[in-house]
Order: sequence, then structure tokens, then C-alpha cells
Amino acid sequence: MRLPQKVFKIDTYLPPGDAFHFIRKTLPETPPVLEHSHDYYELFLVEQGQVHHWINGLEELLEPGHLAFIRPHDRHALQAAPGTGGRILNVMFRKPTADHLVQRYAADMEGKFFWTKAEFPASIRLAGPQKERAVNAMLALQSSHRSLAMIEHFLLSMMTHVLDATARAQDRAPAWLIHAAHAAREPRVFRQGAEGLIAAAGRSQAHVCREARRHLGLSPTQYVNRIRIQHAAMMLSGTSQPIANVAEDCGFENLSYFHKLFREQYGTTPRGYRQRHAKSAPIDAPI
Repeated sequence: MRLPQKVFKIDTYLPPGDAFHFIRKTLPETPPVLEHSHDYYELFLVEQGQVHHWINGLEELLEPGHLAFIRPHDRHALQAAPGTGGRILNVMFRKPTADHLVQRYAADMEGKFFWTKAEFPASIRLAGPQKERAVNAMLALQSSHRSLAMIEHFLLSMMTHVLDATARAQDRAPAWLIHAAHAAREPRVFRQGAEGLIAAAGRSQAHVCREARRHLGLSPTQYVNRIRIQHAAMMLSGTSQPIANVAEDCGFENLSYFHKLFREQYGTTPRGYRQRHAKSAPIDAPI
């Protein structure tokens, strides 16, 4: 399953004279989830709850204190994990600001933070005083003048003071798990359940289970079932197929089990979801 995609433009969100955009937002728990790239840089911090993050084909579960440096070409989407009240602090700024900083402070920043050449953007998990410093620094933007001087001061502070020498980028999932997680979003794989993901990983069931829980926050069965139910939700809102056919198309032979999982994930029955979302249009949002 591919998420709807869009490219966001910073001029849509910045009034004349502003150098950055800041928002403190509680994320929705239900679709539509809009995968997007940008023409700007973005820094977000998970303040509370848990957040599902789709990033360049990988889905990961983020905890409070997780800080991500999103580059313009990255494709990502965010959604709160059900029942957790996932909330983020988010700041967006123009490319020339980033270009200026990395040129002026190349020795300290080139190849790091926003300027890594890796497949996935830099990601740091903060805790304790570091997390508090980061939250306070970001919340200070909420009431500040949105000037170029302010955003440059903030970014320099974050990358030299808040993220002191003990902070380092977190290792994301191994390549084989990324491949398997990406493959599991295809119907031919997720219809097989957890067995499809494990086969795509090419590793033992025990090893896949251990690494999936570590990096995705879910067992292979839970991960694949989330994808299957998301696919079902998309079909319910976008087609008129009978619910039993939707369940079968997603790989569920037991209709009662399908209803149970759907209610757990969306807080309503498949029929109730269809009635509520069948005519809903995707919500555009800059995060």
C-alpha cells in the first residue's frame, strides 16, 4: 500500500517577513495519512505519546524525546499511535538558511544533522536534561519574533549546546528489516500475514521478531496486521466492496477477527468507519 503523496511548499505557511514556522500539534490517530516531501528543512521532536513515522519506505515507532532532522527530499508522514496522545514540536525553515549554516560552520556540521547523505535522515533519542533543554528551546520559538536571526540562533544552539557530545544519531533498522517492512506494504506480502514479512526478511522467525520489536515497536504479526487494517480502511473509504470482500482481500479468513482488529485500531466497526469516511477528502497538513 502506498500512502497519498504531496510536495509541501514553505511559502504556503510563512507570511511575508517570517523566516520559520513553528507548531505544537497533537497528531491524529486515524487516516488520511499524507506522505509528503518539502522544499524546506524540518526539525521535529516527539513531546509526548507515541508516533508512527513513515520515512523513505520504512515505518518506525517513535517515543518521547525522539528528534528527527528531515531534509527536503525525504518522504515522510506522521500519525499518533492510538490511545497515546502523540504530540510533536515542529519547526520548518527555508533551504537558504540551512545552506548558509553548513557553509559557515562546515567543520562542525557537514555530513551531520540535516546534511547527512545517508538514506535515512539523522535521528537522535534524547532523555533527561537533554530532552528538557530541547523542549524548552523549541517552545521558546512559539512566542518569539520569527526572524532569520532567531532561527539561526535556535539551530546553532540545538546543534552545539542542546545536543552535546553525548548525543549521537541512533542506528535505525538493519537493511534487511527495512526491505522486509517495505515489502510488507504490498498486498501480495501482507496477505500472507507475519509469514510474508519473515519470508521477505530472509532471517529466522526469532531473529525477525526480536529486531522488529526493537526497531518497529511491534511484533511481525502486529506490524503486518496494522498494514492490513490500514489497507482495509482505504478500501472501505474508497470503494463500495462488501465488508467481507474487503477482509478477504486483506488476507483475513476469519471475519470476526477482522472486525476485532479493526475496532482496536480505529475505535469503530468497519461499517461505522465507512459511513464516517466514505466522503472525506484527504487533509493537507505541513507535517
